[in-house]
Amino acid sequence: MLDATPLARVFAARRLAALARLDPSQAQRRQLMRLVRRARHTRFGRDHGFDAITDVAGFQARVPLRRYEDFWRDYWQPAFPRLADLTWPGTIPYFAATSGTSTGTTKFIPVTRAMAQSNRRAGTDVLFHHLGNRPSSRVLGGLSMMLSGSVDLVEQAPGILSGDLTGISMREAPRWGRPFTFAPADLAGETDWSRKIAQLGQRSLARDIRLVAGTTSWLLLYFDTLAALAPGDRRLARLYPHLDLVVHGGVSFTPYRSRFEEWLEGSHAELREVYPASEGFFAMADRGTGDGLRLNLDGGLFFEFVPVEEIGQPRPTRHWVGDVEVGRDYAIAVTTCAGLWSYLVGDTVRFVDRSPPRLLVTGRTSYFLSAFGEHLTGEEIDSAVADSAAAIGAEVADYAVGAVFPGDGDARGGHLFVIETAEPLPDRDRLARFARTLDQRLSALNDDYAAHRAADYGMRPPEVVLVAPGCFADWMRSRGKLGGQNKVPRVINDQALFAGLRDFAGSRTVCTVA
Repeated sequence: MLDATPLARVFAARRLAALARLDPSQAQRRQLMRLVRRARHTRFGRDHGFDAITDVAGFQARVPLRRYEDFWRDYWQPAFPRLADLTWPGTIPYFAATSGTSTGTTKFIPVTRAMAQSNRRAGTDVLFHHLGNRPSSRVLGGLSMMLSGSVDLVEQAPGILSGDLTGISMREAPRWGRPFTFAPADLAGETDWSRKIAQLGQRSLARDIRLVAGTTSWLLLYFDTLAALAPGDRRLARLYPHLDLVVHGGVSFTPYRSRFEEWLEGSHAELREVYPASEGFFAMADRGTGDGLRLNLDGGLFFEFVPVEEIGQPRPTRHWVGDVEVGRDYAIAVTTCAGLWSYLVGDTVRFVDRSPPRLLVTGRTSYFLSAFGEHLTGEEIDSAVADSAAAIGAEVADYAVGAVFPGDGDARGGHLFVIETAEPLPDRDRLARFARTLDQRLSALNDDYAAHRAADYGMRPPEVVLVAPGCFADWMRSRGKLGGQNKVPRVINDQALFAGLRDFAGSRTVCTVA
């Protein structure tokens, strides 16, 4: 097939030069004012006096922070599914149907054609950063594959569709890109994830796959499927010998890093992390793994950052790229070309650079475990789990944790970790060492946790339940949440959801230690 890489490299050089000249504050101020002007005649624009807004401070004074539930109640639900001139001019043509990771409640996030274009441009930037870093790349000399959910969309009303964001993206994708993608038409609407990846894997082994993209955890599940289809050396260098780029995102990379390194051993493929969401494509790696993700400053999005400790206060401080601090944890809020205004996404981030702004995604605002005042963050839990697995020479495939409250015979509460390892772990002593290391690492990372665990007085030691391989995939399948953009919830504060996981894991439990 035609190798489009040389042509793409020309466009990449121009775009990367433009990004190098971009002033972050000016770019973001410009994006905000364009959005405000565009929406000034909508109901939301009139309600918030958009005609009088001339700068960032004026916008923040007039537009309060909101969550999905606020928009749904006050603007979207009464008119759903036909939202016309409410928070964005015109009629919203698409809704990304997404389940809340922590609760499972379905949300309908507006997606405009301007947002679809923004997402495409950000995806192209990912490719351009790769080409800038790999001058010898031939990534477009073969096929690109996206591990997506079903592309079938539901017609909510004439001309108004909802479904997986990847389905919306494929519907809006330009025709010129189709010859470069590996997406068998007969599998596009397949909803059975296991069958879909088995079919994709079998057919892809005979094709020249150069790029694979998907949610981090599902990529590993797909790689396992590939290895089962073609027994032998479990490395991508054998399965996809010309693989050039692996794009991953959606969940923390920390627990999966060692497994990706094993899969990529001997391969010249590059890992590149991205930060996409149903609300927009927020950031992408422009340098190496772990160096932070560069904000999408000129893509129809305006970002605000609220100190995590102020979330829930009546008037929290609202920063933007003009005054954020490196090393501080923020909750992220976005204003978008799909009619979201100072919308709290639910993610937490930490900046590692300001010029250009680069950040790390550190967790979810709901991914704080503090049932007893221990105040553990998702980042701390991820780190402790990864370190504990490394200490016993194991690899974590998936995990979830929740609180177990005091019961009969013990006035202390504690945490229960449901762990699935990549390979069977039959040794009970190793699992006990995992639990001890986990307790020690959490104590070292978090003073509040250490205080509650001191002398076993305030909290019980963590209980660890090891489940059989495939347990989490089966649980997600049982909930209709396997594959695509669905993610295994790490910290589960919803007691009903956590009880459901515990019940499901009961028959699949290999070993338990406390």
